[in-house]
Amino acid sequence: MKLVIATRESRLALWQAEHVKALLEQRGHQVSLLGMTTRGDQILDRSLSKVGGKGLFVKELEVALEQGHADLAVHSLKDVPMDLPEGFALACVLEREDPRDAFVSNKYATLSDLPQGAVVGTSSLRRVVLLRSLRPDLKIEPLRGNLDTRLRKLDDGNYDAIVLAAAGLKRLGLEPRIRQVFEPEQMLPAAGQGALGIEVRAGRADLLELLGSLAHQSTWMAVAAERAVSRAMGGSCSMPLAAFATFSGEYLQLRAAWGDPDSASPLVRSQSASVAADLAQAAELGTLVAAKLRAGGAH
Repeated sequence: MKLVIATRESRLALWQAEHVKALLEQRGHQVSLLGMTTRGDQILDRSLSKVGGKGLFVKELEVALEQGHADLAVHSLKDVPMDLPEGFALACVLEREDPRDAFVSNKYATLSDLPQGAVVGTSSLRRVVLLRSLRPDLKIEPLRGNLDTRLRKLDDGNYDAIVLAAAGLKRLGLEPRIRQVFEPEQMLPAAGQGALGIEVRAGRADLLELLGSLAHQSTWMAVAAERAVSRAMGGSCSMPLAAFATFSGEYLQLRAAWGDPDSASPLVRSQSASVAADLAQAAELGTLVAAKLRAGGAH
């Protein structure tokens, strides 16, 4: 089959698309890439939460699918809105790379080494509230742009440290830039962090079947639980919400945390575990954990 993958043109997005291209070519398909610039790539002077959330990174790719210019789109799953527009479907989720957050600094080895009032860059409300809970004395400043742009801003001296997803750094061979990886106990990851999702038109049964063979079921179930927390909390990708699920035997364990970016009140945390044999059961667990968050004062 001849297939066209719609992708953003950042170095990381192209790596992700090339990764899926190679997997499909191994299965005998002819694959080409359609590089595109999205609104999320163009608006760099405001935080995502103020301009419409991370869905800005997928809209143009969906238009390419709708108009038949591309057959599939590859996304970082944490950029994908919790509810896809009508007519679109998530065909599969690939095996997850490291889901954790990474501390990157040219001067300091760990978060605890930062002096009082040090400037830390992040574009994520989730990271803002989690960093604030760990180090309320730090000055947290917005940081937008693709991975290379963010690293350049650090190297230009605009920040003492920045926090990025470990997965992107590892995929681009930039792991040496990581000074410290935050364990989930310190900094709980975002829903879907480190996982890639493939989106298609819902009516493409041929593609749904074909791409289903690439799916990593335990990753898909874990991120389904995480995304269900976010969906139940209002569905915005730009919410100060963390959700992270892992399997322990047949049990799926899900932890979530929510913070108020406008106040210094402590984080609201919740967790639960259940047997999850399919995506629906995983999503039920997410809904339960979200209800616990709301009962604890999250909104």
